[in-house]
Amino acid sequence: MADPYVLVLYYSRHGATAAMAAQVARGVESVAGIDARLRTVPAISATCEQTEDEIPDDGPLYGELDELRDCAGLVLGSPTRFGNMASPLKYFLDQSSALWLSGALIDKPAAVFTSTASLHGGQETTLLSMMLPLLHHGMVLAGLPYSEPGLMTSTTGGTPYGASHWAGADNGRALDAAEAALCRAQGKRIARLALALGGLS
Repeated sequence: MADPYVLVLYYSRHGATAAMAAQVARGVESVAGIDARLRTVPAISATCEQTEDEIPDDGPLYGELDELRDCAGLVLGSPTRFGNMASPLKYFLDQSSALWLSGALIDKPAAVFTSTASLHGGQETTLLSMMLPLLHHGMVLAGLPYSEPGLMTSTTGGTPYGASHWAGADNGRALDAAEAALCRAQGKRIARLALALGGLS
């Protein structure tokens, strides 16, 4: 029987959120008995027509609703768009009504992470915006506790609502050690919670 998995689902335009997702997945994989499944979502078109191929040219595959239904835990990531999650991620979540009707995600643990171009660009509001549909799905939200030392020392990213990263105005600033450590801690926490809440520990 295959191990349960935490779905790390994200949208990334310039690569910073993708780098965070990879660190979150590393944190998940550090816990025995559970896997990380790294998935992205395609960009959406203003003309409401599919513009992306079914399979991306590189990087992770696009997430599917079946993977969301079957996950043991979920970690969502998005860059900040005016203090809110990016529309491609919201578009994916907007298609999950059938999972809401069936209660497929009730009592599963979930967390969120974000990247911003400016230091005060709405990290917390973006994280909160991603939490709203998860609450409607009945998921159990988990932030980052202050037992993580990076929350008290980081001068760039990191919030109790979830991991965050300051990418800089040109989106060229890489994750620093504290930001990467908080991403891994978040993945590890959701993996542990998924095992515990699923009765698998």
